[in-house]
Amino acid sequence: MAEGIAYDIAGKLISELSSHVMEQLGLWWNFKDDLDDLKSIISAIKAMLLDAEKQSVTSELVKDWLAKLKDAMYDAEDLLDDVRTEALRKDLMSGNKFSKEVRVCFSRSNPFTYGLKMGRKIKAIKARFNSIQSQANMLNLVQRDHPVETSFMAKRRRQTHSFVSKCEIIGRDDDKAALLRLLLEFQSEENIYVIPMVGIGGLGKTALAQLVYNDEIVKNHFELRMWVCVSEVFDVRTIVENIIKSVTHQAPAQNLEMDQLQKQLRDKIDGKKYLLVLDDIWNEERELWISLKKLLMGGAKGSRIIVTTRSTRVAKVTSKCQPHVLRGLSDDDAWFLFKEIAFEQRSADLTNSVFVEIGKQILERCHGVPLVIRTIASTLSFKETETEWLSFKDNELARISQRDGEILPTLRLSYDHLPSHLKHCFAYCRLYPKDHRIYVQTLVQFWIAQGFVKQSNPSESLEEIGFEYFKCLVERSFFQEVEEDVRWSVTCKMHDLMHDLAEYVAGTESCIQDSNSSTSEIDEKCRHISIDFSLIHLFKGKKLRSLLRYGVSRVKNRSDAIWDWIISNGRCLRVLEFYALELDTVPSSIHKLKHLRYLDLSFNANLKILPKSICKIQNFQVLRLQCCFGLKELPEKIEKLVNLTHLECEFCCALTHMPRGIGKLTSLLTLSMFVVDKDGSHGTAAADLSELSQLNNLRGKLRITNLGFNGAEIVKMKRSHLKTSSPILI
Repeated sequence: MAEGIAYDIAGKLISELSSHVMEQLGLWWNFKDDLDDLKSIISAIKAMLLDAEKQSVTSELVKDWLAKLKDAMYDAEDLLDDVRTEALRKDLMSGNKFSKEVRVCFSRSNPFTYGLKMGRKIKAIKARFNSIQSQANMLNLVQRDHPVETSFMAKRRRQTHSFVSKCEIIGRDDDKAALLRLLLEFQSEENIYVIPMVGIGGLGKTALAQLVYNDEIVKNHFELRMWVCVSEVFDVRTIVENIIKSVTHQAPAQNLEMDQLQKQLRDKIDGKKYLLVLDDIWNEERELWISLKKLLMGGAKGSRIIVTTRSTRVAKVTSKCQPHVLRGLSDDDAWFLFKEIAFEQRSADLTNSVFVEIGKQILERCHGVPLVIRTIASTLSFKETETEWLSFKDNELARISQRDGEILPTLRLSYDHLPSHLKHCFAYCRLYPKDHRIYVQTLVQFWIAQGFVKQSNPSESLEEIGFEYFKCLVERSFFQEVEEDVRWSVTCKMHDLMHDLAEYVAGTESCIQDSNSSTSEIDEKCRHISIDFSLIHLFKGKKLRSLLRYGVSRVKNRSDAIWDWIISNGRCLRVLEFYALELDTVPSSIHKLKHLRYLDLSFNANLKILPKSICKIQNFQVLRLQCCFGLKELPEKIEKLVNLTHLECEFCCALTHMPRGIGKLTSLLTLSMFVVDKDGSHGTAAADLSELSQLNNLRGKLRITNLGFNGAEIVKMKRSHLKTSSPILI
């Protein structure tokens, strides 16, 4: 579980320790020996990780050792990132070599003081890894050769799977027919008839409900159709809001009382023959269900509610009728699905009796569950020899319990067989709530900010590689419902069981914190958190790398308090989401977040300026400012943000000009808006259109405003893999 991620971090640390960053700082002589020793220790530990993975299945001591190791590796990575950032800061200083050295000498981070501080930290890290290595010897961990992973991009080029996830529903004709009879033909004494559909996770309850919901006969039969995903928290108010949203295609106002909401609901459904799907219900309290059902009883005779659930008790609570129980696929249907995926690119192997026999033996352990079949078959599609298939069956699969319902351990086999860097990427998705629609471009930017994306070929951008990572996870069935919306943004979802798997493999490293959570559930060493910002003061950890906003509730009049907490406790942050928090200021002390790569300040309408100190964060990659309607200007010396790839300032209507030097940001892929200094009132502080000619990597859309009658220089932009066009709007 932790082995793959620790192995990947170890590789990166060894690479960093082999670099010339220290020499750039003129500090190498201070602690070269310590760094060489540290590299040697980490290399030795890395070789033990394969053995540690095997032993951690049965040994809590080894599992605890792995957790300590990963924590130490993260701290070492932060330390090296600090050194790399200092080297970049020194390199970006203006002036000749002599003046730079003078300024560095009299700055807070002069090489002597900085060298002493780093020397102490490196010695402490080395001592920590020494202790970890000693513990490994006490645990009798031995060094083993780790399987050599083929270059990721080379693997990808050999694969020709379709990007779109296989979503065909196989073997459910009888189930569909039975549900259609209950929807269209069955005569009920009640106006509103509830049809529960029960089955274990991964059987395809939601997919079957969608198939029926979108059937043309069903569309014509019901006056109104509504779909709501309920999931684990059964909150009547939230469900009512989502039903209204499903009808009107927009959310009701947030400040409405429950009485107003129920009137809106009745206005929409009373007297109409409707179909409502309540997907994924877990609530077993009859009173809660009755309080919701009362609000739904005004529909015309013939109205139907389909409830999907994993629990037979939920079925009994919601309806008096016999539930429709979904079973596993038949042997023939299961084999058809398995071979379509496992042999998709190797149809010749279907004539090989050895492959077929091994495949059928593996299939027996999938219990006819479509999600498990897809996932295991996808994993096998990347294994090309009989030996690899036999090893999977006899070793990994043999360790899985035979008991019914043991689905998660089976799915974990596919996680175990991911390349180490993809394990990082999948586990990170634990930060999204269940049933959340994920914007893939943002997810890839998170991965890049965390250093999960490896660039072996400089001609390929990190975003292109990250998007290939995503497609690889889609091919292995870790994501589903991949769609491209009207704005050309790719989105996806995770199956609930895959979310459970992500939560399991992430462990205490990641968590979601909302009003229903207990702060005691959070480990102080937690690295990634998605949190309701009204609870931020309760979190005590100081090693955060990601701070994402959970939910959409507004946090009023807490701007200073939130920023104080962030600056004091978030020094390791790489990703920070601050959208729609009604912020009116960004403190000048933000430059202390030197590791920060991604900052989202969108939808803070009262924000008027950004501090100049923000340009000291040279690691910045993504700065999102959409819909900051009051923002008047971007900071001077923006050219110091040499790693900036995305500057999103769409709908910043109050912007008066773009700062001079923006044309030096040659890494920019996205610049959503360029504001011309209309009357020249900002003089030399404003950029003119000629700076756009230097931004040769721009993709997507660029809007140019304040042109007047001066015309515009047309800039050609490359077509993005996430966009279908690259227009300039004037």
